[in-house]
Amino acid sequence: MKQKINLRLIGIAVIAVLATAIGITFIYYGLFKKQVQAGLRTNAEVLMETGVFEKSAQYADVKLPINNLRVTWIDSDGVVLFDNDNDINVMPNHKDRPEIQDAFHTGHGQCVRNSDTMDMNTFYYALKQKDGTVIRVSCDASSLLSVFGNVFPAVTGILAVIIVVCIVLSQLLTRTLIEPIERMAKNMDSVQEKPVYKEIAPFAEKIRTQHENILAAARSRQDFTANVSHELKTPLTAISGYAELIENEMVSHEQGIHFAHEIKRNSERLLSLINDIIRLSELDHSEMPRQYENFDLYEFVKDCAESLQVNAQKQGIYFSYRGSACMIRGNKDMIRELIDNLVQNAIRYNKEGGHVEVFAGMVDGKPRLEVTDDGIGIPKDQQDRVFERFYRVDKSRSKETGGTGLGLAIVKHIVELHDARIYLDSEINKGTVIRIEF
Repeated sequence: MKQKINLRLIGIAVIAVLATAIGITFIYYGLFKKQVQAGLRTNAEVLMETGVFEKSAQYADVKLPINNLRVTWIDSDGVVLFDNDNDINVMPNHKDRPEIQDAFHTGHGQCVRNSDTMDMNTFYYALKQKDGTVIRVSCDASSLLSVFGNVFPAVTGILAVIIVVCIVLSQLLTRTLIEPIERMAKNMDSVQEKPVYKEIAPFAEKIRTQHENILAAARSRQDFTANVSHELKTPLTAISGYAELIENEMVSHEQGIHFAHEIKRNSERLLSLINDIIRLSELDHSEMPRQYENFDLYEFVKDCAESLQVNAQKQGIYFSYRGSACMIRGNKDMIRELIDNLVQNAIRYNKEGGHVEVFAGMVDGKPRLEVTDDGIGIPKDQQDRVFERFYRVDKSRSKETGGTGLGLAIVKHIVELHDARIYLDSEINKGTVIRIEF
């Protein structure tokens, strides 16, 4: 970045100096041409007024007290009558010269021609007299290229000085520009570090947000790894312990049956945990192809109701559903998983004889899914955390009923994949309502 700023400043300086030099040269040369042509016109008018160049005058012996000025007298047929620089006997007819033709037609004419050396221009001015002859005056002056060549050494010197100044200024400028950005980068974790330049405030805020998200994701992965290790270790330890007791014949027949039951229960819990971890991993990969379709959410709840009713009855919970037709666009497998997780959670944290109700329908013009229970409820200070992985409000109850602590985390992922919103309302010993708006 510093090098780019330096090079661009130097480039701008070079372009500015060259453009200025060229522009001033053109302007100066334009003014210079006007002055030369005005001077020639004045000289021609003065010569005409003297009456020296008239056919009745003795022009052969004319002596002109004018230095660096060429005077040519041309007859009406283009023949040169007089020239103070050349022998008129060898000079060609001048009737085809542009300035002479203009003088014959309009009374005056002017022209600029390059000399053979290309570093000088010859300026001509022709004036028609009353007797039909033409007086032409001319002089040599520096060409545009010659003028620019004369100023080029000065331009080169100025350019060298400006480049040196630009290098020094660019170093100071880049240091001043970049230092706050580097300081902000070093203190990215500090929320008090404000951008010096308001133009980069949105960019800085975006970077800071991404940085915080990356750190949060890293912490989440670390926590997830630790939680997975802990959650897997508990049933594996129990299975290993029971198996070792059975292997060493340290239990009675009745105890062996009980231990086998515990091994089976912990194996099922372990399998359920592994399945939920795999499912979460699949949901995390948002680029995986998924099939979305339009379907009636209420009719879909009706289709799921039979299996949900069976699970509720096993736990002594009354299950019901209500609603009306409402169309959504989604993945049926994920929506089924979402409903199943919400209902199982409502059953798991309910009390015997409790109720679970599922509502699906349109509310305020939006499709809505609600799962309501009258169970143990969730404390206010824990409601923001229930969608975290492995977080349980009642850890002992969850493990007893086979909960993995990943159900609501899966629900949250599915909701996000459907661009929906999830809301939770709960009171202790009164129940919980989880609402999803599509």
